[in-house]
Amino acid sequence: MKFSINKNTILNELINVSRAISTRNIIPILNGIKFELKSEGLYLTASDSDLTIKSFIPTDKIESVEKEGVVIIQSKYLLDIIKKMPSDIVNFEGVDDYKIIIYSDNSEYNLNCLNSLDYPEIQLEDNKTHINMQSSVLKKTISQTIFAVSQSRPLLDGLNVKINGDLLECVATDSYRLAKKIVKLDQPYDDNVNIIIPGRNVSELDKILNDNEDNVEIHVFAKKIMFKYNNIIFQTNLLNGEYPNTSSFIPTEFTHIVTANLNDFYGSIDRAALLAQSKEKNVIKMELKDDELILSSFASEIGKVEDKIKVDRNIKDDMSISYSSKYMMDALKTFDSEEILINMNTDSKPIILKTKDDDSLIQLILPIKTY
Repeated sequence: MKFSINKNTILNELINVSRAISTRNIIPILNGIKFELKSEGLYLTASDSDLTIKSFIPTDKIESVEKEGVVIIQSKYLLDIIKKMPSDIVNFEGVDDYKIIIYSDNSEYNLNCLNSLDYPEIQLEDNKTHINMQSSVLKKTISQTIFAVSQSRPLLDGLNVKINGDLLECVATDSYRLAKKIVKLDQPYDDNVNIIIPGRNVSELDKILNDNEDNVEIHVFAKKIMFKYNNIIFQTNLLNGEYPNTSSFIPTEFTHIVTANLNDFYGSIDRAALLAQSKEKNVIKMELKDDELILSSFASEIGKVEDKIKVDRNIKDDMSISYSSKYMMDALKTFDSEEILINMNTDSKPIILKTKDDDSLIQLILPIKTY
């Protein structure tokens, strides 16, 4: 193998594929990135056996190709080496199957490589049918839900994706909060889908996607899902098991319906939470009195803070409820509208956030008892 390429061109693709490299890899060969140089271009592949990312750089984006070949370069220092190269053009030259020289005008690295014959065969085949989504729509859907994924609980550490006809539904919950987003697809999908994608892998996909109108092909299989986006193939295994039926957790009728300016509400929580930061979950208290929403927190070693904003209400009955300021602020960040609806029943029932004209995004937060 011998070729020359622009530093930024290969660096961008190496950053993308290296997201599949896991620090927990117990298979040595999977700590490497597979370079496969063919007549049509350079294929880069990385995998941890659960997540596989493959990128393609066509020949017209490569400065020169002198010799095709396959090599597995250890990933540990590779990105840093490319980043620190002093020239815009980086040269790769294989000495044999186990060594490669990466060099520019005044810098040269001789690296030991891994045996390419040991790299596993990974099937990256298309399904007969697939779903199309704009990159910006998929990226936004992920950002509006993924933050609520559990960091530890089995199954809840994944994003539940359902497809029924032309509706795609994403749900994430850690049992203290829940995020639900429904997207209308351009065309109905033939099969009903109910899968769980590992949250960590969804987060890596989010980093690869751009906020543009480029198409993403989604290929769903029994045990895996594949996303094809521009020159990248992103394939992840699915979690085994049945996701809880979360629809029963979301109330549809409310005693208290409060309309607030979203920015005012977020800012008030931010100010009220200042004294709650040392407490677990950053608990703040919210009270409804007349046409005011009063947010407060108390720390015995520091003091007390109280912040008020004007709101519209369906009834004038007083109410008091406490919740995690962090969870509430995370949820509010997912909305784009000027106003937010805060729907409640009692101080022990879930708080539901949504907007007046759009039911496609729902955020649920459980209150916290403070007595």
